[in-house]
Amino acid sequence: MDHFDSVVVGAGVAGLTAARLLADASRRVVVLEARHRVGGRVCTDRADGFVADLGASWIHGITDNPVAAAAEAFGMPTREFTVGGYQPDSRPIAYYGPGGDRLPDADARAFADDIRALDAALAIAVDASNPDASYRDVTEAALAGQSWDLDRTARVREFLEHRSEEQYGAWIEDLAAHGLDDDQIDGDEVVFPDGYDRLPERLATGLDIRLGHAVSNVRWSSEGVTVTTEQGALTADSAVVTVPIGVLNSTAFTIEPPLPEPNAGALSRLEMNAFEKVFLWFPTKFWDDEVYAIRQQGPEGRRWHSWYDLTDLHGVPTLLTFAAGPVAKEIRSWSDEQVVDSVLEQLRRLYGERVPRPTRAHITEWHEDPFARGSYAFMKVGSTTADHDDLATPVGGVLHIAGEATWTDDPATVTAALCSGHRAASNVLQRAIPIAEVWAGR
Repeated sequence: MDHFDSVVVGAGVAGLTAARLLADASRRVVVLEARHRVGGRVCTDRADGFVADLGASWIHGITDNPVAAAAEAFGMPTREFTVGGYQPDSRPIAYYGPGGDRLPDADARAFADDIRALDAALAIAVDASNPDASYRDVTEAALAGQSWDLDRTARVREFLEHRSEEQYGAWIEDLAAHGLDDDQIDGDEVVFPDGYDRLPERLATGLDIRLGHAVSNVRWSSEGVTVTTEQGALTADSAVVTVPIGVLNSTAFTIEPPLPEPNAGALSRLEMNAFEKVFLWFPTKFWDDEVYAIRQQGPEGRRWHSWYDLTDLHGVPTLLTFAAGPVAKEIRSWSDEQVVDSVLEQLRRLYGERVPRPTRAHITEWHEDPFARGSYAFMKVGSTTADHDDLATPVGGVLHIAGEATWTDDPATVTAALCSGHRAASNVLQRAIPIAEVWAGR
């Protein structure tokens, strides 16, 4: 049986970061990856000449962001696109009222001001909330303090519902009150016209990565770990496990003995979300020029309320929308044609019959991926922000858990994945490692 200094389970950004740093420290490291590619939920599709990031897309705030530093070091082109964090404005947004007419600029500014006022009250309500409060509870408490009429309140309420769905793929009543504590954007947001997958590809260079090796069991003791795959088992002094929460919570992946506290409790309070992307490529551009996003208010926006204009990235008229939370679950039984028809119905409310059928569409299905079981993790009601870091508490001095769900400051992002992989490597080596070593000299 092969023996290594460390085995890393998963070749996403967290696993590759940990493996990169351990290998640079002259450790004998192997990475076991279930898929036949690296990157995990960083996945770029280039079919028919189109570039589409099916998983992670944005860096949500490039100021002092290690992923931004790595992308620059790797020569990855970026394009500023600062509305991915579901801000009320930041860049030009075409807002359409419940009747389907575009709001005048003054009305759109007034609505954005309402969101900012509510967010200030919401921060107070979150701080004062009970441990078992939902995001709905705190938003209603904040709304109750405003002297708004019913319609004005309804528009802000639905914005908060949509923000919960689009940020975390969870219905507002299922998300913990502190679930959006990290909703802070520092600096511009950027996307990658050449694809985000260049990041994991560069991190993977020179590593011993075994593709098509799905791990089913990790057994740990004070003497080390044994990791089992269909291709056999191997042993190591330590393991870094970076599989998503959806896999950790499944029966397809077991850890023996079971995780102790505080890891087990933290894991039980985190859940994989329901969140899918819908890309639509059109023969002509029919929507507003010089806007980053289109947003529809009112009951008609229950399923489809926000579209992002990706045309400038590749020169092809492209809109991106999201099926998030209950909608993502609702459309799981739909055909792609049904999904496209549903989206077009709403676009035609806003732009009329000049909306053509798309020349191409792509709808992701992360919930069906057995190695993800969703897009990213969210905090269930009863969870606290400490659960992210608690899940990463080293176990028995030999087992380390990393990934986007294990980083408190910016969970559910590539930044969280990279930072958590860096922390895991530091814990294995029992010394501080400058994070710039992740990309230095690559």
